[in-house]
Amino acid sequence: MIEGIRYSKCERVIFKHNSLTDLEAKLQAADPRAPKIIAFESVYSMDGDISPIKEICDLADKYGAMTYLDEVHAVGMYGARGGGIAEREGLMHRLTVIEGTIGKAFGVMGGYIAASTALCDFIRSFASGFIFTTALPPALAAGAVASIRHLKESQVERFAHQERVRRLRNLLDKNGIPHLNNPSHIVPVIVGDASKCKWISDLLLDNCGVYVQPINYPTVPKKTERLRITPTPLHSDADIDHLVSALHQLWSRCALARAVA
Repeated sequence: MIEGIRYSKCERVIFKHNSLTDLEAKLQAADPRAPKIIAFESVYSMDGDISPIKEICDLADKYGAMTYLDEVHAVGMYGARGGGIAEREGLMHRLTVIEGTIGKAFGVMGGYIAASTALCDFIRSFASGFIFTTALPPALAAGAVASIRHLKESQVERFAHQERVRRLRNLLDKNGIPHLNNPSHIVPVIVGDASKCKWISDLLLDNCGVYVQPINYPTVPKKTERLRITPTPLHSDADIDHLVSALHQLWSRCALARAVA
């Protein structure tokens, strides 16, 4: 999304993360006659926080702006039919463009936008990144359709996913492993040291058979380095117990601070 904004070479103004006050100040300062679009995410992948979609839509209506919502970390996992946070909150009709992916929860690859017929036709005609790319092969398209159809009807995976996240967070709390509290499925375990973060990730993979990516600067600010954990509905109790037990031991080896209950 950021690369698309840069490539467009249009004027851009960055508002503070999830700050409605700052966003409104930026909108007030903008030329009321100029076309405007507010681009933001629903679930942010590093901290796992969720944007105030309704309030952003209210500001867009007030100042005559369009909205562009990135739901790639939410489609398939939230909403009665897996449409994302906007569907869960009953706000899909208020958004100009919704971006999603058929990777991640849908388990295939590729991406999409959902918008009006006119806007989709415009992008088909003028977006070079779309025009000069290769279409999804039939096998991937069929896999995506099957996955989407299933998750439109089934809540089993979503309920199981949320339960797995709750269990992981509870065990991390019991063992004093610091993690960011948020309302999403993303569990950032804060290490706060780049070298230790990478070392823990390597030991988890080499010695424990657990793959967890280290997230270091510049992806996140220095001193907030973390292991980003995203449990799935198919992780068993034993899997989660094994992960937390390994983290408990590595936390002591690294002399890292424990969270206070």
